[in-house]
Amino acid sequence: MSALTKPIPALYTVYILRSTVRHASLYIGSTPNPPRRLKQHNGEVKGGAARTSRPSLRPWEMVAIVSGFPGMVAALKFEYALPPHLSLLYVLETVTDAWEISSRWALTNPHLSLHIPSSERLAVFTQRKKNGQPKRPRANIISILSNLHLLLRVPSFARWPLSLHFFDKDVHGKWQDWVSGVEEPLRRNLAVKTDLGPDDASPLGASQGEERPWGIHALPLDYAPLKEYAEKARSIFAFEREGGCVHCKGAMPPTEGLYAVCPNVDCEAVGHLQCWSKRVLNQEGDGDAVVPLQGKCPVCEGDLRWGDMMKELSLRLRGPKELDKLLQKRKRQRKA
Repeated sequence: MSALTKPIPALYTVYILRSTVRHASLYIGSTPNPPRRLKQHNGEVKGGAARTSRPSLRPWEMVAIVSGFPGMVAALKFEYALPPHLSLLYVLETVTDAWEISSRWALTNPHLSLHIPSSERLAVFTQRKKNGQPKRPRANIISILSNLHLLLRVPSFARWPLSLHFFDKDVHGKWQDWVSGVEEPLRRNLAVKTDLGPDDASPLGASQGEERPWGIHALPLDYAPLKEYAEKARSIFAFEREGGCVHCKGAMPPTEGLYAVCPNVDCEAVGHLQCWSKRVLNQEGDGDAVVPLQGKCPVCEGDLRWGDMMKELSLRLRGPKELDKLLQKRKRQRKA
């Protein structure tokens, strides 16, 4: 199945791996399934990378991840002009693989990445390899975090619907120290989350006294967070309740266009994709922005995140099997 016929993955992450034996040993990778990938790095299942296969450095741990790749709304912020004849959905899906490669490469090679302006580059090569190519400066956790902070601010990535997660107190502390000393802030709606273990003051999804999954094991690997939203949207279109566009009042013939739905549970506002985009961009008031981030629904006035809307849209149009599986699971839970 090509990238053009797949929905946006439920989860895709870029992660920072650290040896529990030697904290100076670090590795950057990407995966849609962090728990499985960690097992591969630790030799529990086949896979992993040659650089993490040394027994003297195992076990490894994931100390931080950035999730939200490939966020569907972010592709329009890539450094090229959009051909006007391409639909938003088409363009966003075609750059999925390109972003995953470029984002991971940029974080691993900050001394070379064209996403970072030379004047702002934090990692600078001082030596060359035998073939004349720049030699990568040795990375440490501070250099990785500082370049991560920079990459999240540069125009190429600043409007992607990303979240930053920390699973280690020491690494999170170093992040906070770095951020406090940098004048340029991250965008205000970038989610920075911590889950530092069972004793964390803000446990995720467990009652008091219960053991709970934490860290990468608490991340949703499937579309479960979208199930109510997806069920509502399927019902609207199955029974043709979409009506006219809530923005331009124009017709929306079934199966003849890209229609987005308000993500708020009790709201059935539906509109043309481009109309939603124009409204959210106008609400944000950033005249230079191309990709929406978040706004409010004109019907229910509830908050909406563009990334969630695009993920539901791609699941509805490109992932009928995944959608069936998601909603069947919900039905079984109700019967139980």
